[in-house]
Amino acid sequence: MVDFGINEMQEMQKKLQDQYKDKWEPICPETGKNKMLWMIGEIGEVIDIVKKNGDRKVSADNELRKDLIEELADVLMYYNDILLCCGISADKLKQAYTEKFEKNMKRW
Repeated sequence: MVDFGINEMQEMQKKLQDQYKDKWEPICPETGKNKMLWMIGEIGEVIDIVKKNGDRKVSADNELRKDLIEELADVLMYYNDILLCCGISADKLKQAYTEKFEKNMKRW
């Protein structure tokens, strides 16, 4: 399996944002909140797929699974837009993630 990391996703998002710079909001701190709201909407679409079809059917039905994965990709696209808007690098995210992981490992 080939690794698909934050750096690669962010580079793809930069290209996408550049492609539609005349139609979409710019990537800047002022639009981070809007990107977050769009991401929440996409999370709602993920939830709807599971809610309407059930966990087992989504896992077993190839077409539903394809739809689920597509919506999860939308969530990741907005997630990466938020990182870009806030100037959060992959290294900073890794540091925070690792610290949170270590904290959670000691929680109980």
